[in-house]
Amino acid sequence: MSSERIISVVAALIRDGDGRVLLVRKRGTVAFMQPGGKRDVGESDVAALAREIGEELGCRIKDSSVQALGVFDCPAANEPGFQVNAAVYAVDVDGPIKPAGEIDQVLWIDPRALPDLTFAPLTRDHVLPLARSLQ
Repeated sequence: MSSERIISVVAALIRDGDGRVLLVRKRGTVAFMQPGGKRDVGESDVAALAREIGEELGCRIKDSSVQALGVFDCPAANEPGFQVNAAVYAVDVDGPIKPAGEIDQVLWIDPRALPDLTFAPLTRDHVLPLARSLQ
């Protein structure tokens, strides 16, 4: 697949004290996915994640909590014909979580008892299985 058909992103696995996973849904879309997004030029993964989480959720990541979980390739949820190359990090956050920017909805789900929702391929095939393995 040509490189111009690949969307490179960073994504966060955020869990609460009960092991539930935070998912977001962007305005005008149906798939629930991890918070995160594309890096700005010259931006590190952690800096991009901190910026995106601030913009999308209004909270801050705890720098000491950042743990790399892997890099995954899968079909893009909202861009037909594109692949996502996602660096996924487990992070803890400080502050109230409120949907902001392009985010329409935030949701906490139990990765062992999934609700009947549409999940982005990255979330369904990689992040939720990871979350279950971290319980």
